[in-house]
Amino acid sequence: MKTGKILVVDDNLGIRRTLEILLPVHFAEVRTLPSPATLVSALEQFRPDVVLLDMNFNTDINTGNEGLYWAGEIKKMAPEVEVVLFTAYADIALAVEGMKRGAFDFLVKPWDNTKLIEVLTAARDKARKAKGHVIPSVAKESMYWGDSKAMTAIRKTVAKIAPTDATVLITGENGTGKDVLAREIHAQSLRSGKQMVAVDAGAITETLFESELFGHVKGAFTDAHTDHAGKFEQADGGTLFLDEIGNIPLHLQAKLLRAIQNRSIVRVGGTEAKPVNIRLICATNMDLEALVREGRFREDLYYRINTVHIALPPLRERRDDIVPLAERFLERFAEKYHRSVSGLDPSAQAALSAGWWSGNIRELQNCIEKAVILSEGKVLTANDLQIDARSGSGMTGMSGSGMTGMSGMGMTNTVIPGSTGNLSIDEETQVREAMARCNGNISAAAKLLGVSRPTMYAKLKKYGL
Repeated sequence: MKTGKILVVDDNLGIRRTLEILLPVHFAEVRTLPSPATLVSALEQFRPDVVLLDMNFNTDINTGNEGLYWAGEIKKMAPEVEVVLFTAYADIALAVEGMKRGAFDFLVKPWDNTKLIEVLTAARDKARKAKGHVIPSVAKESMYWGDSKAMTAIRKTVAKIAPTDATVLITGENGTGKDVLAREIHAQSLRSGKQMVAVDAGAITETLFESELFGHVKGAFTDAHTDHAGKFEQADGGTLFLDEIGNIPLHLQAKLLRAIQNRSIVRVGGTEAKPVNIRLICATNMDLEALVREGRFREDLYYRINTVHIALPPLRERRDDIVPLAERFLERFAEKYHRSVSGLDPSAQAALSAGWWSGNIRELQNCIEKAVILSEGKVLTANDLQIDARSGSGMTGMSGSGMTGMSGMGMTNTVIPGSTGNLSIDEETQVREAMARCNGNISAAAKLLGVSRPTMYAKLKKYGL
């Protein structure tokens, strides 16, 4: 018995008519739309299992952003519905981005009928299996220790300090896995039964800093319609992880220090001191000792958060771990994207091991993810990885895996496409170059650097741009 409802959204009449003949042979119900104009009502009335969605509907604009937008809207309105993107060759990088945002798969025009039915059938089966439930997102990355001397020493340190309430400072370049290590410490701690609350300190605007961390009472300011518990209170009994702590402005550091010292907070607009029982873990890619010497980071705060210091090594200093890490990512993304890729051939292993990986583990992960999505064989080759010859790493510009960029900003090691190729560019230079390359477009510059708009605004203010 044929099962499944397929909704096709494509502005090409010929494609719609072809699919109206082909798809009913394999699926119970098929409907087509010439544009997303009535997509919302179609989702409500037809209740499809799968939406086959074109990437472009405006003849004058071929950016693919319409497809990305509507894919996101579909997943918001009906998370159980699977989205398969229908794309021309020029849109493949955007289709990859769409899959990262939750699309099930993508098909390239002109399509192969067998492949089309195969993908839509798999998407239908997944949607029907969900039975109206929101499909869980992929589990967070687990800690991979590897066999390097540095990581073996860190593993022993974590085993010793995790069961205590000692404050931990984790440092390391962008993409080395500081947040993953923080979760591992929490998981091994006596507080593992409680939640770990993570805060990107560099992304909080100055005006909202106290409200976000300490909370506020009703009426404390405009739009404070109810009482709000801040991150310190939310982490009570568990772990508070302050990422990118080096980006907190100097005048706000005193308020943070007071809360850490007293283990109590006062909500904005309130008068009552509320005790908080937290274990504090901080992380940064910046040299805090240098910032202390320059007067940009409080010395007393530095010593308060630095009870135990763990410095994560860059990936290029643990090369024996590169291929095993890549194999873990390959297995994860092959399952996520329904690909039959099962390994790395010798050329791929050699290319990976020789890479500089300025973006470290995060860049390696992005490289493997893109290769798995675009692969057509059973194993990945060096050609599948598209490793950039300039740095030996998987950075091919802004599309696909994209720039590894600044995770929360700070010092980073990356190559801005079209720049001089310097592998140690300071933060201000990166911000200036990104703004120049994007002609002052803040959203585009933030995307280029891989950071949020609030973080970008904060950095523009910081450097007077």
